[in-house]
Amino acid sequence: QVQLVESGGGLVQAGASLRLSCADSGWTSKGAVFAWYRQAPGQERAFAAAITWSGDSTYYADFVKGRFTISRDNAKRTVYLQMNDLQPEDTAVYYCAADYRNTTDAPTHARVRTPLVYDYWGQGTQVTVSS
Repeated sequence: QVQLVESGGGLVQAGASLRLSCADSGWTSKGAVFAWYRQAPGQERAFAAAITWSGDSTYYADFVKGRFTISRDNAKRTVYLQMNDLQPEDTAVYYCAADYRNTTDAPTHARVRTPLVYDYWGQGTQVTVSS
């Protein structure tokens, strides 16, 4: 059973930075894709960023606007989301997700933005940004 464990959330002021981490216990799969989603109160879960196992392909939602960076350390089996210049509208629960069914080196943008392709999800970590 694959487990994804997020950490790094917290309460910060506008303009601050946070780095989220997601440790996975899955098997080595060079086609795997890892993503971060977020869900604000009363809103649907929204795609934020994704990265392939190799790290060669990364994907971002428009709202990231160059503020977030996704990365992966395969030796540590950990995916990171560096978030800079956080704003109150970034307040949400952030979830890590893993897609072990992907088989291509560069999955399409449409695929990585589709929640249904991710078979495994973490429990979420709360990020709260005060103004």
